[in-house]
Amino acid sequence: MHPEEIKRLILAGMNCDHLELDGDGQHFLAVVVSAEFVGKNRVQRQQRVYQTLQDKLATGELHALSFKTLTPEEWSAQRG
Repeated sequence: MHPEEIKRLILAGMNCDHLELDGDGQHFLAVVVSAEFVGKNRVQRQQRVYQTLQDKLATGELHALSFKTLTPEEWSAQRG
């Protein structure tokens, strides 16, 4: 899958304040920053991102995605 397609699917499925995606065409790493993550634990955040990619994961078009999920406040604090 092309990284831009993955980004499009995530952005179509949830509100993101910031989204970065890097990968080699097989393995991808995403940084997803969203207010939707406020009050959610790490697993709930991951489940929310996976929801946006559900069809591509089910068909095997996308199989190796790692991501970091942050609230806008966490993202701001991390960037210093």
